Amino acid sequence: MHLQESVESTTLARWRAAQVGETGKERERRPYLASECRELPKAEKWRMQIIREIAKKVAQIQNAGLGEFRIRDLNDEINKLLREKGHWEAQIRELGGPDYAKVGPRMLDHEGKEVPGNRGYKYFGAAKELPGVRELFEQEPPPPPRKTRAELMKDIDADYYGYRDDDDGILIPLEQNEERKAIAAVVAEYKRKKELSLQGDIEESKEEEEEDNIYAVAPDVDSDEDESHAVEEALQPRFIAHVPVPSQLEVKEALLRRKKQELLERYASETLQNEAEEAQDLLGVKTTSES
Repeated sequence: MHLQESVESTTLARWRAAQVGETGKERERRPYLASECRELPKAEKWRMQIIREIAKKVAQIQNAGLGEFRIRDLNDEINKLLREKGHWEAQIRELGGPDYAKVGPRMLDHEGKEVPGNRGYKYFGAAKELPGVRELFEQEPPPPPRKTRAELMKDIDADYYGYRDDDDGILIPLEQNEERKAIAAVVAEYKRKKELSLQGDIEESKEEEEEDNIYAVAPDVDSDEDESHAVEEALQPRFIAHVPVPSQLEVKEALLRRKKQELLERYASETLQNEAEEAQDLLGVKTTSES
């Protein structure tokens, strides 16, 4: 048993050595960190290698029969490779190469649509139909645009207020038909009641006389308030005038004459005053000073 294993290992070693001899060197492994690569051609090679791996996994994830867990794992691996590709593109830009973030094509799916995602995480193929993922991409329909007041007023005319409802030739005949039915029903009811009243089935109700309210309280004339008011009127003093009291009109005339006399004394000369006094004597009018 040990001899067979040693022979197989020796054969494998010889085959491996032959392969190395043919290629001249062993197959290089991609560095774990993109920053470890300091050569631009190698960085370009590792970037293309990652793109091929992404394309291979995107083709695999299109199969919806793989199962939910396998599809989720493939989608996670694709997103991990996309992040790694971004690191290599940043390293290529630092080494003086092209900026693939600007000039590179957009990420498209097998239908030619841009791959949907949320905050950098993208979904490919059958992963977009997984439970909980489909709802993320369902967009609600936009609300209908709200009309302005001017747009609403464009549709308002006479028909809106019902001004021309009678012009269609349909409403008036219907109203006339209903009116005839209502009149016929009222006339029939009147005739029926008249026949019943003639037969004595309906007796007119007599109005009952209103009974006197025995609980009504008559107003008390000799109340305490009336007595106190009468006493106050009796105690008030009464004034009796022993001389004639002038009326309001006589007082106004006397004040007016006095005002005129004061104005004459202030502004008129003695000659005018004498003439005025003579005229008053002739007319028999007494001046205010004499009175």
